[in-house]
Amino acid sequence: MKKSYRIRVSGKVQNVGFRFYTVKKAKEFDISGFVKNEMDGSVYIEAEGDPADLVTFTAWCRRGPQWARVDNLEIQETPVMGYEGFTVR
Repeated sequence: MKKSYRIRVSGKVQNVGFRFYTVKKAKEFDISGFVKNEMDGSVYIEAEGDPADLVTFTAWCRRGPQWARVDNLEIQETPVMGYEGFTVR
């Protein structure tokens, strides 16, 4: 059974390849949804997939790519939307 999360990542997370690597990791962990930059400098992610895969994916989000600095990660469980694939918006 799939789970779905809204994730907001803040810190030094824009202009460091965060969205690119989020797509790469989402595909690696079979996560569907999207990632986008927000005007406040954070990164917003909607992710859904197997609960165990989401745990691994969110653990990666807490670190991000090597150039990022994640100061805060907010996760909220949401209804499954039925996304196919993972994209940048």
